[in-house]
Amino acid sequence: MQWDPQRYLTFAGERARPFVDLIGRIQAEDPRTVVDLGCGPGNMTALLAQRWPTARVSGLDSSPEMIEQARREVPGIDFTVADLRDWTPPEPVDVLVSNAVLQWIPDHLSLLPRLVGALAPGGWLAFQVPGTGDAPSSTVIRELAAEAPYREHTARTARLLAHDPQDYLVALAGLGCRVDAWETTYLHVLSGPDPVFTWVSGTGARPVLQALPEELREPFTTEAKARLRAAYPEIGYDDSAATVLPFRRVFVCARRR
Repeated sequence: MQWDPQRYLTFAGERARPFVDLIGRIQAEDPRTVVDLGCGPGNMTALLAQRWPTARVSGLDSSPEMIEQARREVPGIDFTVADLRDWTPPEPVDVLVSNAVLQWIPDHLSLLPRLVGALAPGGWLAFQVPGTGDAPSSTVIRELAAEAPYREHTARTARLLAHDPQDYLVALAGLGCRVDAWETTYLHVLSGPDPVFTWVSGTGARPVLQALPEELREPFTTEAKARLRAAYPEIGYDDSAATVLPFRRVFVCARRR
């Protein structure tokens, strides 16, 4: 799958809110090494360098397009094309951060022992994942993709998977970590034409859109926009029109003993 950094950066401020909330709960005072797993275009990795200015901050992502954008726009940070599923750090890491990435990996609970093992003693693993599997922003795309004539092209596309906070707490506690796990539903107030489609087309809906041949992508997009408008109607807001997108996120901060 190819990523579009510019599409992803639409609503960048709203997308950054859970990242800021996540790193605000990491109580590492003076880490030497900080790694952003799935750094995307690097705009949020830059916040890690601001939070810990003396740390050696690096980012990795499996998307060459994202890493190219990060290297161009965020100087002073080492960005690498790599897949976190088989990534091994050269030395133990003090802080590992993963923002809206693990949901793309169906068996990501099985990755937790290796990620905890990559931490230095007292190190931190912090991540957040979208918990929107039952929300219209996900079900509209999934149900439309299962209809003819789209289903023959989309049957094998990835479906995002997130667990509840307690599942992560239990798994990480079993690995000897002290764990803080919680969830938050953000109410994103979005403007512009079809903002919910714009939001999902940069992330969760992207595998479906890329799986469709060009002649089917336009009618799929038209119908998806119509269904999302019905699911998320405009409201009057601040003397104009806006769309409210409720978005559930699951957060975890774990410290290795």
